[in-house]
Amino acid sequence: MGTKTVLIPADEIDLSAVKYEYEQIDAPHLTGSTLRLFVWLLEAPVIGSMIISYLRKKNKMVELLKNTVIPESPMFKPEYPPQEPEKDVAFVEDAGRSEERVAQALKCLSEYDPSGYCDDDLAKSFRYWKIRDFSYAYRTKLATPSLVAEKIILALEEFNKANPTTPLLIAFDAEDVRVQAAASTQRFEEGKSLSVLDGIFMAIKDDIDCYPYPSNGATTWYHDVRSVKKDAVSVSKLRSCGVIFIGKANMHELGLGTTGNNANYGTTRNPHAHDRYTGGSSSGPAAIVASGLCSAALGTDGGGSIRIPSSLCGVVGLKTTYGRIDKRGALCDGTVEIVGPIASSVEDVMLVYAAVLGSSPADTISMKPSPPCLPNLASEVRCEIVGSLRLGKYTEWFNDVCSSEISLKCDDVLNWLCEKYNCQTEEIAIPELSEMRTAHIVSIGSEALCSLNPDCEDGKNSKLTYDTRTNLALFRSFSATDYVAAQKIRRRMMYYHMEIFKKVDVIVTPTTGMTAPAISSSALKCGESNLQVSGYLMRFIVAGNLLGLPAITIPIGYDKQGLPIGLQLIGRPWGEATLLRLAFCIEESYGINKKRPALYYDILKGT
Repeated sequence: MGTKTVLIPADEIDLSAVKYEYEQIDAPHLTGSTLRLFVWLLEAPVIGSMIISYLRKKNKMVELLKNTVIPESPMFKPEYPPQEPEKDVAFVEDAGRSEERVAQALKCLSEYDPSGYCDDDLAKSFRYWKIRDFSYAYRTKLATPSLVAEKIILALEEFNKANPTTPLLIAFDAEDVRVQAAASTQRFEEGKSLSVLDGIFMAIKDDIDCYPYPSNGATTWYHDVRSVKKDAVSVSKLRSCGVIFIGKANMHELGLGTTGNNANYGTTRNPHAHDRYTGGSSSGPAAIVASGLCSAALGTDGGGSIRIPSSLCGVVGLKTTYGRIDKRGALCDGTVEIVGPIASSVEDVMLVYAAVLGSSPADTISMKPSPPCLPNLASEVRCEIVGSLRLGKYTEWFNDVCSSEISLKCDDVLNWLCEKYNCQTEEIAIPELSEMRTAHIVSIGSEALCSLNPDCEDGKNSKLTYDTRTNLALFRSFSATDYVAAQKIRRRMMYYHMEIFKKVDVIVTPTTGMTAPAISSSALKCGESNLQVSGYLMRFIVAGNLLGLPAITIPIGYDKQGLPIGLQLIGRPWGEATLLRLAFCIEESYGINKKRPALYYDILKGT
């Protein structure tokens, strides 16, 4: 007979007595012909079940999901207690016009200084052009959207001729870009620009609808089973602000991977190092922003898919509270995924966030979100408010499976915040981190399989990449009882985090446990399955998705190889304004010398 474990109710756990459990993921690293053989075995009727059962037992999934009594009731989507209002913020209309919210966001920023655009001496120290730089150039007739469009089109054509191919975009129509740019140019000539986002070029991840492009989710066939007839809600909001869409950005197939590897269209390379991954699954959006081709991009995040590539590519990525942004029209209908912005600066992330925020009618009813607000970054007291923040650090977790360069750099930022702003750092402990990771895998895997199963049963499974098929084989092993057990763990983890947020305002971690991993040549043609690398990349990510908490990653420096390092800030439910304020202060004052990526296009002023 088996033995069972009975968990103590979460509200009886003494968080101060929690002991950290070090964890090692036990799974093979497979590429090329070895991966093909492994997938063939996984999908075989008998031996496949035996392999999956072995891997589940080795990683203690069976012990948790089958042999453990979890006393909490299940939480099938995030549920939050009422939250205290944030300080020194501007409230915006959730259901209002996007252009008006962007105008309010603009008022929250300090007055624009054109010297950043005009002073050629600034070229000696690299910086990205911001949205307001483009807007200034258009308003003063130093550039037009049509002229910038031609530079982007030329850059993309040159890039697509590169060998090896490393496509940033899956779908691109130069004439459509020209038409959008011409309309924006005419609005500026007539003095009728729609917003500060008018004429700003953006890429849209291939799992978000952007008419007339198909949404393939980086598969080769999804357009055959689902047609795109209109923009996703988030894309429609950006279009109303005058944004110009350059096409659909590359991604890890169906979002089921952390590296950005894609054997269907080619793997997007990291702009900082051609032989390194971008991270996934929003690989194309992050690389496009990091390479200077676009000011911003839209991605999705179900398991770090915005934060991981943003961190590895040295840009800013915002994962909003679940339910804050309407995701209708995106291929992410589960309870862990969101649509969110990627940009080269916190300021630009905030402008795009202001445009796209707004809960869906269903989430408004069920989740009762706190009113959306934006931090007043032009206020003289902004630093005083940052100084009042209590920052939570779980030291053993912070340093576990994390390179010393990353942990030391993140520690340095924390120490700097305490010295400059008098922030308080509080030691925290988060129980059952391994259990949380398992609950997330079961949740996202079950929900993804539910959406894909009809098409997989219809013969489309064999058209997926080998690493996607490896994941789906694991997901098919999850039962209804596994899913319910995962949702019980979700409630326990929500309780722990809400208790921690009584003590601190923001949880601070490295974004990833490693910088951009190397691309194996054998992985380019057939893909790669490396769950140990995924473990490094997702180590600090999961709470944002399973619990729907807001989180932001910001670049804070580089390792010895010149690869970007990211810092993650995790906030209370609906606490995006606090995260944006703290991230802005770090970005503005911490003082890292940004490095020009090896692949970079100066689209605004030159090449």
